[in-house]
Amino acid sequence: MSDFTLDGINGGKGESQISRIASWMIRYPPIFTLLLIVIVCVVIGTISPEFWQISNIFDIARAAVVTGLFGLGFLVVLAAGGIDMSFAAIAGLMMYWITTAVAAYAPWLPIPVIILMAAVGGMIIGIGNGLLVHALKAPALIVTIGTQYVIHGFLLTFIGTELFVNIPLSMENFGKAELMRVGTQSGSIAILPAYVLVLVVAAVVTWWILNRTLMGRAIFAVGGSADIAERLGYDHRKVQMFVFAYAGLLAGIAGVIHVASNRLANPFDLSGNELNVIAAVVLGGARITGGGGTVIGAMLGVILITLIDNVLILAGIPSTWQTFVIGCFIILAGALFANSSNR
Repeated sequence: MSDFTLDGINGGKGESQISRIASWMIRYPPIFTLLLIVIVCVVIGTISPEFWQISNIFDIARAAVVTGLFGLGFLVVLAAGGIDMSFAAIAGLMMYWITTAVAAYAPWLPIPVIILMAAVGGMIIGIGNGLLVHALKAPALIVTIGTQYVIHGFLLTFIGTELFVNIPLSMENFGKAELMRVGTQSGSIAILPAYVLVLVVAAVVTWWILNRTLMGRAIFAVGGSADIAERLGYDHRKVQMFVFAYAGLLAGIAGVIHVASNRLANPFDLSGNELNVIAAVVLGGARITGGGGTVIGAMLGVILITLIDNVLILAGIPSTWQTFVIGCFIILAGALFANSSNR
């Protein structure tokens, strides 16, 4: 009888501890994302020790830049209760238009000016998204899908699938600039590109906006409940204009980074990247209904998605399984976070 009671107590304590751990992870969603990253790294590193080479870490950092910029913009829109599906199209338009215009008329322009031009161009399109969402009172998802199709239609009509390879020298040099160079045991050289710093700066600025400004408070308030936010004095229109403008700005910058890193401009290179970005932000713990999310969580989600996209092949897993693995993680995260709201 005493043994049965002791087992029951131990079992209860075990369940209680598991419940506390789950509750803690629910309160701090980035911890869950970090745990998934650790699991993926340990599994792949065990199967293929080559994974731990510094060159792979640098490759993951390089591949995460464009997705990370998209993710930061999407996070801000999502936190305000909206969804933006036009960021990849905006990046495609900016990357091709800016690259060809600079190459033809001002090849001497320095890279900061080129990035600024792309940022302003993307911001203008983003403001258009915000104005349409507010004026039409239509769901942001529908409006931004419309923007995506308009841009794609324009590119197909006037540009087609033509690649532009004669990029300006300043963009080429920017793509080649090195932040760090390390020799590997195999005798090769691992290079961390300098444009990784663009993502670091964007992440810091986004964190500051969301956590240290009145606009950040307004974004989370509107995302939590637009009606209550308006009664508290927050301007819904300004918030929508800002978040879509900011997402467009980051998309324009991402387009330039993509051209500089790949040494060519293909307006449709980034099409189809939308779902990976959404997955990264959701896996980072952002609420799909708005009113929540963190920059740290979004960046961890980007790292997880980039990790899966780039290193599963080292474990002998075909690339066709990448989407399957990401889907499983999303379902797991959704079940965990949905369970928290039910409590």
